[in-house]
Amino acid sequence: MAALLSVEEAQRLILDRVERLPVETVPIEAAAGRVLAEAATSRTDLPPFDSSAMDGFAVRSADTPGRLPVVARIAAGRPAPRELGAAEAMAIATGGAVPTGADAVIPLEYVVDRDNEIEIAARVEPGANVRPRAGDVRAGEVVVPAGVLLGAAQVGALAAAGIPDVVSARRPTAAVLATGSELRPPGETLEPGQVYEANGFILAAQLASTGAHVRRLEPVADDMEAHRRALEAGLDADVLVTSGGVSVGPHDLVRSVGTALGIEEVLWGVAVKPGKPLWFGVRGRTLVFGLPGNPVSSLVCFELFVRPAVLALQGAAEPLPRFEPGKLAAGLRRNPARMELVRARSRVVDGEVELEVLSGQESHMIARAASADALVLVPAGDDELAARAPVSFLRLA
Repeated sequence: MAALLSVEEAQRLILDRVERLPVETVPIEAAAGRVLAEAATSRTDLPPFDSSAMDGFAVRSADTPGRLPVVARIAAGRPAPRELGAAEAMAIATGGAVPTGADAVIPLEYVVDRDNEIEIAARVEPGANVRPRAGDVRAGEVVVPAGVLLGAAQVGALAAAGIPDVVSARRPTAAVLATGSELRPPGETLEPGQVYEANGFILAAQLASTGAHVRRLEPVADDMEAHRRALEAGLDADVLVTSGGVSVGPHDLVRSVGTALGIEEVLWGVAVKPGKPLWFGVRGRTLVFGLPGNPVSSLVCFELFVRPAVLALQGAAEPLPRFEPGKLAAGLRRNPARMELVRARSRVVDGEVELEVLSGQESHMIARAASADALVLVPAGDDELAARAPVSFLRLA
């Protein structure tokens, strides 16, 4: 194997080969999980009028403290019947339009209300409990910029700004192929030397979380012709992700068969544990990832390399993994040769994220990985990181 690439260099080589998918118009009700291809601008001032932040009474601050007659009642969704005159009050519901002439709202609990007259004991400051028109955004201003992955908050903002549809890249198609003659479907009786196939399910779930339309291909045995048929079937997708068959053993056929099918090899081998024998190539616009066969290696490689590529296909402005700061719960010896990503459980201690590294870090131990919610990045080194040492970590969905 040639010199191993750094994680950063491998990510750069992968993203350099990504071409954003064609765009389409998407109704707002189907926009969650999509990446905006064009900035979305508000169709209205938000709020579109001065509105009340409380159930209470609209008043002129200059008339407080004092006793004021209640001359009208304003429900949400209905305009005020007229301008508020001097020394008057109007009852108003939360979200109601503040009448012209009023410059403050006093909450119900701060007044004495009897016989259509209220008594206000203290001065009400101008602007109190009034949400000013365009206090959130003005018509024509950007609500969500291009390149943002839409979640609940973004979709809510778009809807509130009167935007019925958005422009985004179409959802990518993805094919998943697990390789290995030893693989059997969950639920079958295992014969000696056989294991249940897990990687296809792991990768399909991860791809679905990126917004991709996912197709799981049937696992393929260690046979040249079977590999050729399976890989060919997956190459009509935008992304083909395989697991197993990318190392140097006699049954590792993905690279050689892929090359024969016209896949251009871009990289093979990354200085990371787990995940060293990562393979990546392209055929036309199709991105092809050959991930290691050990389940945890496959899971980690997806987060570092595949997820960023699938997000970049959709035009994400920041597709790379977002690492966060934390502290180790206990000391941890570093790997002198390679950067490691170790599974951990996170908890908040004294306002900081503390990370408890799990026992059993071997790359085949997927059952133990099920209790992890974080991957801790441990730089290569020949010493030990002490307890409470600062580290970076990646959250696992």
